[in-house]
Amino acid sequence: MNEEIIDGTSGCKVRTGAQNEAALLALMEKTGYSMVQENGQRKFGGPPPGWEGPPPPRGCEVFVGKIPRDMYEDELVPVFERAGKIYEFRLMMEFSGENRGYAFVMYTTKEEAQLAIRILNNYEIRPGKFIGVCVSLDNCRLFIGAIPKEKKKEEILDEMKKVTEGVVDVIVYPSATDKTKNRGFAFVEYESHRAAAMARRKLIPGTFQLWGHTIQVDWADPEKEVDEETMQRVKVLYVRNLMISTTEETIKAEFNKFKPGAVERVKKLRDYAFVHFFNREDAVAAMSVMNGKCIDGASIEVTLAKPANKENSWRQHLNGQLSPNSENLLVYANKEEGHSKTLGKTPSLPARLNGQHSPGPPEVERCTYPFFPGTKLTPISMYSLKSSHFNSAVTHLDYYCNKNNWAPPEYYLYSTTSQDGKVLLVYKIVIPAIANGSQSYFMPDKLCTTLEDAKELAAQFTLLHLGPL
Repeated sequence: MNEEIIDGTSGCKVRTGAQNEAALLALMEKTGYSMVQENGQRKFGGPPPGWEGPPPPRGCEVFVGKIPRDMYEDELVPVFERAGKIYEFRLMMEFSGENRGYAFVMYTTKEEAQLAIRILNNYEIRPGKFIGVCVSLDNCRLFIGAIPKEKKKEEILDEMKKVTEGVVDVIVYPSATDKTKNRGFAFVEYESHRAAAMARRKLIPGTFQLWGHTIQVDWADPEKEVDEETMQRVKVLYVRNLMISTTEETIKAEFNKFKPGAVERVKKLRDYAFVHFFNREDAVAAMSVMNGKCIDGASIEVTLAKPANKENSWRQHLNGQLSPNSENLLVYANKEEGHSKTLGKTPSLPARLNGQHSPGPPEVERCTYPFFPGTKLTPISMYSLKSSHFNSAVTHLDYYCNKNNWAPPEYYLYSTTSQDGKVLLVYKIVIPAIANGSQSYFMPDKLCTTLEDAKELAAQFTLLHLGPL
């Protein structure tokens, strides 16, 4: 006879192993799908019954995070079937029998995957429990830092092929100040996620050297995919590899050559720019004409700019897969481009900290308005505002604690020294109200070079693990 156990902390009924097995068997019988557990994950389907031909193409899989640990396929599959036919459902499992809090769902078409994101992201799967859903892409690209700046693309490609297998290409960007040199980093593209993972494992210890230099290795942040419908409306071009000295007026004049008056405005930041056109057709035509052309002696790269995604998404981070952070994609950016693990995107601090993203809500409009004499002002408390008014994760965490009637978070600073002698900083955060619970403190797995960035990153990391208000 099966028993139901009551979880004393939540009051919820916890199923026994026999009940789990019975529920899963019933699901398999109802759907005709097979199920097998291997390598820390349980596969449902892949392929489904009666499937003929190759697996679905890239872009058909979504990542699901913040799944309750005692929820399994018999509850999850019916929810995700609302968006379309499931090709494969992979639930990550612990040795204890609980799930690991996340899964991957592959649909048969990209349209079904996009529908799943639209209708199931932030879906309340149990009272007070919201899941996150976003597109999942196999990461085949590594970021390699601390490369000698005098090395050319061909030299880097040859060297990476010697020390790792499956190298397809190397992407190297010239320095903003000296086009004969690289920026000290490169992106290495591999033939598969497995090949990239094996290369990362070989290079990651920190003792591996290229040309006598200890290199930095990490997963490159994946390029953000924007749906075709949105891209069909874009009339802004992203132009990179410009000279620092090149002016907005020069860029506008060069892009107006093929059709006078086509360019509405130009916004240049350091060695890249955004060229806004009045009409999309002119933007597309200019992209074809201008890509690879020289302006002030620099060969430029021209692509369609990707619009900012103002909805919550989840970034690819752990093991080249996705983890539940929020991201505001900043491509129409207003910050200088730096030493980034992101290909073709312009990082912005504090929204981006060493590959980490703020877990807050979509970014509120940030601008200034004139303050006229005699304007009536009303004193208010920051805690009377909505969380969407906060851009800083540090402020957001303080707000979070206040709303839960907790004492303010406590920050503890630690430091270490990098191999090249830099002082690196990290904060440990203690939430006194929950310090005696399952997690006594929160500390990110990244180090920062500035105090402000370290504090912001620690607050982001803590908010990620605390979950929504």
